[in-house]
Amino acid sequence: MKILYAIQGTGNGHISRAREIVPLLQQHGDVELLISGTQADVRLSQPVKYQLHGFSFIFGKKGGVDHFETWKTMNLPRFVKDMRSLPLKDYSLIINDFEPVTAWACRLKGIESVGLSHQASFQSPRVPKPKSIDWAQLVMKYYAPATHYVGFHFDRYDDFIYTPVIRSEIRNLVVRDLGHYTVYLPAIDDKFLVPLLKQIPGVCWQVFSKHSKVKYTDGNVQVAPVNNEEFNTSLAGSSGLFTGGGFEGPAEALFLGKKLLVVPMKFQYEQQCNAFALKQFGLPVIWGSNKNWLPVIRDWVEQPQKHKFYFPDETAAVIDKVVKEFAR
Repeated sequence: MKILYAIQGTGNGHISRAREIVPLLQQHGDVELLISGTQADVRLSQPVKYQLHGFSFIFGKKGGVDHFETWKTMNLPRFVKDMRSLPLKDYSLIINDFEPVTAWACRLKGIESVGLSHQASFQSPRVPKPKSIDWAQLVMKYYAPATHYVGFHFDRYDDFIYTPVIRSEIRNLVVRDLGHYTVYLPAIDDKFLVPLLKQIPGVCWQVFSKHSKVKYTDGNVQVAPVNNEEFNTSLAGSSGLFTGGGFEGPAEALFLGKKLLVVPMKFQYEQQCNAFALKQFGLPVIWGSNKNWLPVIRDWVEQPQKHKFYFPDETAAVIDKVVKEFAR
């Protein structure tokens, strides 16, 4: 069996999930990988067959998507050319993790595909969603359409939704509490974060920044470029994670039993939904309307956080089910 696994390359979550899923797919056949987008800091260990430009959302430095830079990277003629050139009929199964080129190529050519992603869960009306303008929901629905959906979320809100894919390297970590707090906010410049976090003395902050190419320390704040292994070590020994409104990062922190504080990116509907869901579990959120972060962060550091999430290791069973039900 020949399988095409297409992966969104914006952010680290899709690639991180793929690192766990690819070896499981390889047990069922010959797997070829496609990635579009350019914003991930994590890499796959397997060779990538197709590296496409796609449609990437470019992270800004002020808590949201940089719309101008995103617009500048858009290349519709190249998108159409890539879409038409993919030899999709060569594959018995096409799996799509919110990757638009393959998704629309399948739709154009009338070929079935499986949307296997966190975003796929939003096809269910039962998933928590804040009130939002219609266009944001339309983007989520039509950015990478599929004929079948298998989703992941913080809870099993529907019969096609499963709990998060937690990487083996996270499940195998030795968990301790060394007293520091890990920070990963890819859409916020460390030049903003460092002066803010220094106002909470007596706390060691370990910041992983997309906007710094060198390590440095300023008072009680340590800043380092994003590195997967170093981040995992920091998270395993932390008291908590201060991060964006993505999915994999918060899910891994919850799995490890860490305190969690999230700041969803402005104008990013998926992250707003994730934060809304976490808020329903009683976890703290810094919304875009909050201009004074300091009291929220200080309260988060000082107060205990009691939560228990059960994320069983069911990824292999999910992949087996996908192959059994949808392979041609």
